[in-house]
Amino acid sequence: MRALSSRVLASLLSGWRDSASAPAYIALADRIRLLILDGRIPIGTRLPAERDLAAQLGISRTTVSACYTRLRRSGFLDSLRGSGSLARLPDRAPLPVERTMADHLDFSKAAVTALPGIAEAAQRAVAELPSHLGGTGFDPVGLPALRVALADRYTARGLRTEPGQIMVTIGAQHAIALLSRALLARGDSALVESPSYPHAYEALALAGARPVPVNVTTDDGWDEAGLEQALRRTSPALAYLMPDFHNPTGMSMTAALKERMLGLALAQGTTVVADETMAELAIDEHDRPLPLAAFGPAVLIGSVGKTVWGGLRIGWIRAERPLIQRLARIRSAGDLGTPVVEQLLVKNLIDGYDSILELRRGQLRAGRDHLERVLTEAFPEWIVPRPAGGLTTWVNLGAPISSQLTLAARGEGLLLAAGPRFGIDGAFERFLRIPFSYSAEETDRAVAALSAAMASLARGPLLDQSFLAEVV
Repeated sequence: MRALSSRVLASLLSGWRDSASAPAYIALADRIRLLILDGRIPIGTRLPAERDLAAQLGISRTTVSACYTRLRRSGFLDSLRGSGSLARLPDRAPLPVERTMADHLDFSKAAVTALPGIAEAAQRAVAELPSHLGGTGFDPVGLPALRVALADRYTARGLRTEPGQIMVTIGAQHAIALLSRALLARGDSALVESPSYPHAYEALALAGARPVPVNVTTDDGWDEAGLEQALRRTSPALAYLMPDFHNPTGMSMTAALKERMLGLALAQGTTVVADETMAELAIDEHDRPLPLAAFGPAVLIGSVGKTVWGGLRIGWIRAERPLIQRLARIRSAGDLGTPVVEQLLVKNLIDGYDSILELRRGQLRAGRDHLERVLTEAFPEWIVPRPAGGLTTWVNLGAPISSQLTLAARGEGLLLAAGPRFGIDGAFERFLRIPFSYSAEETDRAVAALSAAMASLARGPLLDQSFLAEVV
């Protein structure tokens, strides 16, 4: 059973009272509830004892006791004799007609709707399937035809690649987890950006890595001095980076920084893993960036989840042959291969990938411009960046209210990921990631919900919002 120490929980709760006018026990319960809802406290985790948490936070034990009681009554904690208080999600309750799950907009995901024609592409893939039925279907590296197509695409983008340098995975997250297992030993340092993709943090943590964060901001991009210092002083075994259209800030490294960073990493023995799932989603520039490995040694991760459809779970790793062979040997501990039909589907789409990107570029440009306009009109005090690519904008709220606003937005039918979801130890309460990959109508609904949520915060403390038990 996983246990959360009072010190670690206190770091996740950083700033829990900064913007709350509610009684302390309510504010504390609301923040812990959000941590459970968005996965920062995994289900089944044992929370610290009341006395320990009270001492760590510098509050009375009575306050923590009232907080835990509130969470138990709303279904977010189980108290078991001998096991303490365990995080849980409430049982689903019947939803009122006016508040069904279909009414909730899920802006917690940076995703696109399915590519037009994907059903027809699937039918073509099924028609090809009989020619592949003579084998076992278990292939740890992927169908040869798809690996050829992906290698040819890298070569066309300016990075000479052979099929033997490609492994097909079950999406990008699978690739991150597999590389973490292969390249990290428990206790190794792993350089990560802050903020960053939260599920990458989780994969690195499961491999036993100690994170070494480097700041990325919408004003200046990467903290170059901090990046150099982190590489030189800690010699991390692995560096997980998103150098093009970084999630969530939308920033991109300059070519000079890429070259310098890769040179430093090589000197320190650090394997750089570049998540390029957003790399070809340029909005304003038609010149697509070179893959990071064109500037020096790097392992690349790609997928079609952000361009074709998230339901198509196909990703890939581009690396030197010895690492691909090593990954193939250890992969069987987690899975035995990637589904054949989905690989055939992607293989048939790769030839027309530039047309797919052009379509997405137009959709994202319209979505970004519309979101920027309506957010600026509704919240003139917020700082809304204008990213040149990717799927999201990293909005500065001007006050540490991200978690409170996220909770209030749920009451208005809008699901968001609070800013601290993208940081380590509770940072980024002043920020909110908002995707612009949704339709104008959905975006307008989301901004209206945000306006109502902000109004509810201005009126006073959040009340006991029992609907939170329904949104699981």
